[in-house]
Formats: sequence, C-alpha cells, structure tokens
Amino acid sequence: MNEAPGAPIEVVRHPRARRARLSVDPATGRVRLTLPARAALRPALAWAESKRAWIDAQQARLPEARPFAPCETIPFGDAELRILWEEKAGRSPVREGDLLRCGGPIERVPARVERWLRSEALALLSKETQHYAMRAGVTVTQVAIGDPRGRWGSCTGSGAIRYSWRLILAPAFVLRATVAHEVAHRLHMDHSPAFHAAVARLLEADPAPARAWLRAHGASLHWYGRASGS
Repeated sequence: MNEAPGAPIEVVRHPRARRARLSVDPATGRVRLTLPARAALRPALAWAESKRAWIDAQQARLPEARPFAPCETIPFGDAELRILWEEKAGRSPVREGDLLRCGGPIERVPARVERWLRSEALALLSKETQHYAMRAGVTVTQVAIGDPRGRWGSCTGSGAIRYSWRLILAPAFVLRATVAHEVAHRLHMDHSPAFHAAVARLLEADPAPARAWLRAHGASLHWYGRASGS
C-alpha cells in the first residue's frame, strides 16, 4: 500500500480487482483507490482526482471525532458516561453512576479512559462468551480484544475468539448478538442456514436488529477516542 503523491489517496493493488474503485473508509475517513494488479497508475490517479467533489461530499458525511477528554460524554452499553477530571482524584478512572472520574495529569486522561474501556470490554465480553459457550455446549480456548476496522469479532478453528473492544460503546443487545454470533462459529465454521439458526437459538432473539444497528452506526464507534481534526 502506498499514498498517491501530493494527495491523501491511498493506492492499493488487489489481484482480484477488475477495475479501479474509489472509496472513503467510514471508520477512518481515508480515501482509497483500489486497482487491478496491472492497471496503469497515472490515468487511475487522474480519474481519482477528478472525483474530488464526490470525495469531499463523502468526507463531509463522516461522524465527528469524539475525544476521550474531560467533560465529553461517551456511550457505555445502554448508558452514557461523562468524563470528569479532577487533578487530585485517583489516576485510574472510576465509574460513579453516569460519571467517569479520573485524575492525574490532564494530558493523560484520554489514554487512561481508553485503557479503562478496554479493560471493561474484555471483562464483559469474556463473561458473555462464557455464558453463550455454556448454552451451546462448546469450549472457547481464549477471549481477546483488539481494534480492527473491518470486523467486530472473529473465531478460529482452535476456539479462540477475538472482539473489537469498541463493542463496549454499543448497546447491550448489539454486544450480546455479536458474542452469540462468534460462539455459534464453534458449532458451524460458516454462515450456513444452520449457523444462523444457532445464533438465534443461543441469543433467544432475532439477531437482525443488531446487525442493522452495526451497519447504520458501527462506523461511528471508531471515531470515539480520536482528537478533533485527526
């Protein structure tokens, strides 16, 4: 992957691409030009530059960056928390109702808040994974978290499940449906009708609303913790 000279357009050559494709990543705002392996670069870049009005329109629709800064509010499951900074408070964030109290140097607040959210996400996702694994009668060898841009969870054939920590920012029904989805892969390593039936059975609900929520709002979760203008 490389960046087009003089323009914030990332150029990616893909062996299965049949034509040039221009896209704006809703999770990052990056502009990407995907090309077939042997496509000529110069005319493709000229074509991409001619689409500047389209690029600008797409970027104008992107969510606003929401830094983890004092006085900012952040979603937390079905609640919202307001970050309260007090210099003499403990450095580790502590939830008190709808407040997230944090002390220490103010410039370190964003990093401390993110670490706290990641810790809460791992604890909750581990608990929910255990719950659904017991319902399914399967074993999960490991639960881990990361910050992928393209997926909310993944399950390996060995039974390790990895989630996006940003699920802690989504409503509880979305998090639970995602966990049920990944645990169901311990029964069916595909997306067959049997797999989807297993998800609904484990969840005891229709997972479609959760999938719809992620399609509509999932990209916005990636803008939390980002400084304005970044």
